[in-house]
Amino acid sequence: MTSCTICNLIEGEIIWSDDKLRVVLIDDKGYRGYCRVECIHHIKEMTDLDEALQLRIMRCVFKVEEALRKIFHPEKINLASLGNKTPHIHWHVIPRFKEDSHFPNSHWGKKLREGLHQPISTEEKKDLIKLLNQSLS
Repeated sequence: MTSCTICNLIEGEIIWSDDKLRVVLIDDKGYRGYCRVECIHHIKEMTDLDEALQLRIMRCVFKVEEALRKIFHPEKINLASLGNKTPHIHWHVIPRFKEDSHFPNSHWGKKLREGLHQPISTEEKKDLIKLLNQSLS
């Protein structure tokens, strides 16, 4: 599917991958550490996968959440899998902070303030990649 932003890796940087999944660090200064866990193959629904791959995806989502919590100490982690606009399995893993633009609303919700706008540091990125490699490889 040529117009799929997931298939074409339109946004972000791959920071971990294997033969089925990848973790993409989304370049969003308003949401430092925002990651997406993506199924590499274009599949629309979790129930279209066999049970082993369903569990593998969720394990990856949980490991990304765990790493983000260790590095950023967010107020909350938001997990979302919608796919209404991009019908390709992907999970958003978003560290949330009281100071972000939308908190406590969804980051897709009504903006409440300007927010921090802090990019991920080089050291934080290295730590995130290291933790993901340790826990997922």
